[in-house]
Amino acid sequence: MLSDQLAVMNRDFAPHGIAFNLVQTTRTINPTWAQDGNEMAMKRALRKGTYKDLNLYFVRRVTDDAFGYCYFPTNAAAGSTAFIQDGCTILSSTVPGGSTTNYNLGKTVTHEVGHWFGLFHTFQGGCNGGDSIADTPAQASFSTGCPTGRDSCPSLAGLDPIHNYMDYSYDSCYEEFTPNQQTRMYSFWNQYRASA
Repeated sequence: MLSDQLAVMNRDFAPHGIAFNLVQTTRTINPTWAQDGNEMAMKRALRKGTYKDLNLYFVRRVTDDAFGYCYFPTNAAAGSTAFIQDGCTILSSTVPGGSTTNYNLGKTVTHEVGHWFGLFHTFQGGCNGGDSIADTPAQASFSTGCPTGRDSCPSLAGLDPIHNYMDYSYDSCYEEFTPNQQTRMYSFWNQYRASA
């Protein structure tokens, strides 16, 4: 399953010139960590690499019924809380072939890694806010399913970006990051991670 997850990540990010390589897999049995019980203890024990190395943690349960979470890049000194927390915690049943219906094609990782690169949700701030990306239309709230033609901000240009990885659509609906999202990912990479 993890090799399939890596293949999904590489396929989704390839149009943007981004590729991932698996360096190491560590399998740990810890009932507390598996239930997302002590993030800092888990990451302090398991985190590998520098700030430019993506660490993924697959657990059986994620708090607040989420499918995952990931931290935005920031100025993080080695050993700091921000450095230790860096990475993505993912509900293990969302990997390709997992048991989470409609969210088991591996796109949760793509979505969360988008956050790791500095992307907000497309529905950030609703119709009056924004995700700091000019080429994603405004969106009042997250999508569920694959609601073709949805326009939650009818007074603003464009239909909701339901095919964007940074929405909450079904995995089968996800198709893209936009050119401006790519620009932001590279900008955040260069600012926070490239020289780590």
